Amino acid sequence: MSKQVLVPVDGSEQSERALEHSLESFPDASISLLTVFSRGPPEVHLETAGLDYDELRARRREMLAELVAEYEHGGSIETAVVVGRPAREIIRYADDHDVDQIVMGSHGRDGASRVLLGSVAETVARRAPVPVTIVR
Repeated sequence: MSKQVLVPVDGSEQSERALEHSLESFPDASISLLTVFSRGPPEVHLETAGLDYDELRARRREMLAELVAEYEHGGSIETAVVVGRPAREIIRYADDHDVDQIVMGSHGRDGASRVLLGSVAETVARRAPVPVTIVR
């Protein structure tokens, strides 16, 4: 039975490093790429200003498709786009999909980070029901 690995991605360099790490460390695993965007007003992020949620979701799906096309993998790669609070949705996805391992970047693309560890990564590491690998 192959391992189920969840890799939350947001387009940041750190999340792409996490994907690379998961592909190297778990070559035969089933990889799930998950992207989460908040339901807050899109105007708060410069790159999403003026877009509605359908457009945001389409952009995220396109980003995931590009990642799948870019990286070869011996196992399967699935993708999912969800709306909600990132840490909560990552943990929920891990629970709902029998994930064995979470591999994620230390900080996201929004730049809001703590001294050593982003708040989403820290929350997931503390609350996840499975082992979490944080990649810098």
